[in-house]
Amino acid sequence: MSFPTIPNINPNISVEEAVSLILSCMAFEELGLAHIINAEAEKIQFVLDPLHRQDKNEPLKIKDLIEINSSVERTIKAVINQQMLILFKLEEILRFLAKY
Repeated sequence: MSFPTIPNINPNISVEEAVSLILSCMAFEELGLAHIINAEAEKIQFVLDPLHRQDKNEPLKIKDLIEINSSVERTIKAVINQQMLILFKLEEILRFLAKY
């Protein structure tokens, strides 16, 4: 997947262009967070798939499952925190545009 390009930015841009760039940045942040969520889902699938275990007949240990679950939970909480920050940015942009 190629990364989209952002146009050259000079100091003389309009308010509309600035808002557009901020919204583009927020969209890239959301895209990154979506990739992180997908990676966490793949981590869980990998752990639960018996084909990836060294001893395919050995059942998973509860301790290992709890460890993976805790890791995923911490990551998802961090993603949620980032999404809240993005939401706050969006609210500020909307508030600014209502005055503008």
